[in-house]
Parts: sequence; C-alpha cells; structure tokens
Amino acid sequence: MNKLIAEFIGTAVLVLVGCGAAVLGGDAIGQVGISLAFGLAIVAMAYSIGPISGCHINPAVSLALYIDGRLGLVSMLQHWLAQFAGALVGALILAAIVGSTASLGQNGWGPGYLGEYSMQAALLFEIVFTAIFVTVILGSTGERAAPHLAGLAIGLTLVAIHLVGIQVTGVSVNPARSFGPAVLVGGQALAQLWLFIVAPLVGGALGGLLYRFKILKV
Repeated sequence: MNKLIAEFIGTAVLVLVGCGAAVLGGDAIGQVGISLAFGLAIVAMAYSIGPISGCHINPAVSLALYIDGRLGLVSMLQHWLAQFAGALVGALILAAIVGSTASLGQNGWGPGYLGEYSMQAALLFEIVFTAIFVTVILGSTGERAAPHLAGLAIGLTLVAIHLVGIQVTGVSVNPARSFGPAVLVGGQALAQLWLFIVAPLVGGALGGLLYRFKILKV
C-alpha cells in the first residue's frame, strides 16, 4: 500500500509541477523553464519516493519494468491505477488554482496546437522518445548502475525530451500525465488522448524488450 500511495503522490506532483509551470508560468519561463519544471519534478520525486516505490509515476515505465521481469503483472496494474488516479488529482488541484479547466497543460497535435504538427509526427515522437526515456530509466536503475545518480540522469533526460518535443505534442511520454488534464479539459484534448496512451505504452514496451532480450544488458 505504501508503494501505491507513493506512486499516487508522485504522479500528482509531476502533473501539478510540470503542467502548472506551463499554465501558470509559461509566458514568463518559456519552453526551457517548462522543460526544467518537468525534469526537476522527476528528480525530486526520485529521491523522495524512489526508495518506497521505485518512482515509476508513469504507466509506460511500469510496463517496461514488467516486460523486463522486475515487476509482476498484478503489481503493474496496481501501479497504473495509482498513477492515473494521482494524475487526475494533480490536474484537479491545478484546475482549482487556475479557476478554470480551459487549459491545464494538455497534450495534443494538429491545427491550433503549438507547432501544429501532424498526427503521424506526434505518434512517432511519443513512441521514439518514450522508448529513449525508458531505456535511460532501466539502464540507470540496473544492477551495474550507480543508483545515487539515477534520479538525476532520469530527470535530465526528461528535460532534454521536453526541449525537443514541446512544440510537437507538449510532450507526454507518460499516459497518466496526459490523462489527468485531458479528462478535465475535455473536447479535443480528450478526443486525442488515445494517442498519448497508446504511443507511450508502445515506446515503453520497446524499451522493455531491449532489456528483456538483453540487447542493452551486459
């Protein structure tokens, strides 16, 4: 239960800090500031709840760990439930602060959304960069890794991914992160949510398979 509570809190914090930076401070801090907010939230959670739950706070990460044999199926599903619930609560808190659900840092693509990239570009970005993100997580938390540096490596990777991709999709690489804001915003954000669930899970599975079949294991 402690693990699930930690995952719930961690995912809520990720949404509240990352999406909060975009909504409440985006005009002042820009793309670099938003990228740092997401990455620093991961670093903070990695060192606070990491010893309790491993700090997945991302269904794609839990899936990759399941595929690599580090997590059981039931445990993965429990993690997913805690993560999606935490993301929704984080979005609810943000909405209460903003006083509106019109914009909560939701992901998207196409006309009217940031760089107006195509669905195909959004799909490719989310699959590839989730796979990259997951391989960093699996590698930096592996048997031969330096565990005290894992949180920093993972957080900086998420910063880099946001620097590259905010204009493409707003960057998900995390189905729960997309779920919370989209459910509250509704409309196009909710209609496009499927991509931000499917693509990161595909990317997470690809990353997990690279370790499962020892392609990236010594």
